Amino acid sequence: MIAPGGVVVVIDVIRAFTTAAVAFERGVPEIACAPSAEAGRGLRRLHPDRLLIGETGGLRPADFDFGNSPFELSTAPLDGRRVIQATSNGTLGLSRCPAPAALLAVSARNVGATARWITSNHPGVAWTLVCTGQTAEDRACARHLNDLLDGVAPRTAELVSGIRDGAAEHDRHYARLPAAERVDISRDLGFCCDVDSCAFAMVGEVHKDHVVLTKVPC
Repeated sequence: MIAPGGVVVVIDVIRAFTTAAVAFERGVPEIACAPSAEAGRGLRRLHPDRLLIGETGGLRPADFDFGNSPFELSTAPLDGRRVIQATSNGTLGLSRCPAPAALLAVSARNVGATARWITSNHPGVAWTLVCTGQTAEDRACARHLNDLLDGVAPRTAELVSGIRDGAAEHDRHYARLPAAERVDISRDLGFCCDVDSCAFAMVGEVHKDHVVLTKVPC
């Protein structure tokens, strides 16, 4: 259970918040993060002009516009539209943070900017880093961010190595599944490993049934 009142950073490197960062890079002004695919569909019914992206079991549902793939989002015709994102770990993790002083989403692409935002806006406030997955990449990102917040200079190579280790864990998991349920993350991995390519934090605003992320340059 996360204690209320602190800064909470939710981590999902492969692939939810790497995908979100790429969407912001492509001009998306706002991402409504839903805790489930059904909740995402409900938001889309309320806002039919928005794009619906994400996954269940790693794969894009048939009625979603795009999957949970930074590679796919890097060339998708987003046209500056608002986005609804629903994923199994990342967006669900954002929904589980009660009354934070600040709520942020992070991947390796914006880890340095996230540390700068927290240091500038909430100095002296306790922080909690939440790894939404059980594989190595989120733990590596958490260590990297924690070092930055502690004023220690982490090694980018160690973060990239952790992400690649996590990707290998994902690949081994998917290899055990039936062919129709396997996910190929090979085209996404380069985006996930691109440390500090984004000079913005992804700051969340908590709503009743979802969290809205916006891009804050820093």
